[in-house]
Amino acid sequence: MKSSLLCLLGPTAVGKTEIAIQLAQHLNGEIVSVDSCQIYKQMDIGTAKPTPEEQEAARHHLIDCVDIAQAFSVADFQSLADIAIADIQNRGKLVILVGGAGLYFRAIVDGLFEGPGADASLRKRLEAEAAQHGVEALHDRLRTCDPEAADRIHPNNLVRVIRALEVYELTGTPMSELQQQWQPENQRYPFIAFGLTMPRKLLYRRIEQRVDIMLTNGLITEVESLLAAGYSRDSNALQSFGYKELIAYLDGKCTYDEAVDRLKQNTRRFAKRQLTWFRKDKRIEWMDRELTSDVVGYIMEMIAEV
Repeated sequence: MKSSLLCLLGPTAVGKTEIAIQLAQHLNGEIVSVDSCQIYKQMDIGTAKPTPEEQEAARHHLIDCVDIAQAFSVADFQSLADIAIADIQNRGKLVILVGGAGLYFRAIVDGLFEGPGADASLRKRLEAEAAQHGVEALHDRLRTCDPEAADRIHPNNLVRVIRALEVYELTGTPMSELQQQWQPENQRYPFIAFGLTMPRKLLYRRIEQRVDIMLTNGLITEVESLLAAGYSRDSNALQSFGYKELIAYLDGKCTYDEAVDRLKQNTRRFAKRQLTWFRKDKRIEWMDRELTSDVVGYIMEMIAEV
């Protein structure tokens, strides 16, 4: 099992960190975070980053690695993950991938989606349309053909918007759908994966409770400090949920209550998208936390047979 990756996946707020720490302690393992926001140094509260106590209980990797101002891609994440995995395995420890970023998980275990080659004439046409009508017009078009990609890509990110439209026009298939067409034969690492879930109502209640705790712990102050430090509101990092809603409130575009309601709603929607993404991967064995009395014990029993 030491040469394989143990993966613990699932939606936000389902309790992955708690289980992962126990597994790391029992199995002489270290955790590699598979999260698109915890990678940023300055974003702590809004990303539900493991606490100092949790990070002391089990060593974590790929947390606090990148400045918000840095350009950072899935390919960059893959490179950092490869380095961390090699380091952990070279020290004779078990790698435990933990998170809910489906695209990042796929980048590690299956490689990156390359898609069709660039079409220069198509790109020029889309660039001309953006110059004439604005990037948001292209983003609105993307939302009609690939809403999942539109959710991930900031309206001002012209390069990524054009690429997503390019893939759709060349293939007739949304890029987000193509990115989920797993190809086990190209698998980069051997792994065994478990997914955590729970009844939808309970998960949503946990999400709302988590948001309330974040606000109590100073999320607004964290957002204010990031803006005061000069970080762009349009950066990919600050357009993630948990930050964009409160930036809208601080900019006077909505009331505090409206911002909190939107944050909770957006987080619930994100959890739903996470489940939809992971459910398509038949290599993941799912466990309902309400029905599995001893999740840690069950996982340890299962991997002992590998």
